[in-house]
Amino acid sequence: MNEKCIIISAPSGAGKTTIVRAILQDLPQLAFSISACSREPRGQEMNGIDYYFLGKEGFEQKIAEEAFLEWEEVYEGMYYGTLKSELTRIWSQNQVVIFDVDVVGGLNLKKIMGEKALSIFVKPPSMEELERRLVSRNTDSEEKIAMRLAKASFEIDQASGFDLVIVNDELHEAISRVKQHILTFIES
Repeated sequence: MNEKCIIISAPSGAGKTTIVRAILQDLPQLAFSISACSREPRGQEMNGIDYYFLGKEGFEQKIAEEAFLEWEEVYEGMYYGTLKSELTRIWSQNQVVIFDVDVVGGLNLKKIMGEKALSIFVKPPSMEELERRLVSRNTDSEEKIAMRLAKASFEIDQASGFDLVIVNDELHEAISRVKQHILTFIES
């Protein structure tokens, strides 16, 4: 089981975080890799639980220190990445790492981790449904939602780069399918 990881990626609003949270409740052998970012917390997000909120300067300092397994500038001046220390922390507890990352980050992690990783793309049933979900979250401006939707078209085109594509049309069914694939992977 040691040194395996699960990569869950999707366009913003497709349901990846909801799926990851459900999987973590059901599978204690998994541990969440907390991503680092340069942005400020949103809503109830907490440092060291949801993300490591490093700020732009702090993030750039970690880049200079080569502390990241992978990182990217998702939007101008807005960085996200995976700290190498997260893998060490989780693997030292003999658990499987689960990543909740954007699509480019997921593809980068799969390239780096190779056969140690199962990469899963969570696809929204349609762009209309994705827009509805983003609006109903009530966390972003109309401008930010339009930006996320434009990015989602590109991201959906990248789905073939993942080991599996799961359409999240019915949440409980999507969770069940993802969980089954994860169990098969970590038990192999």
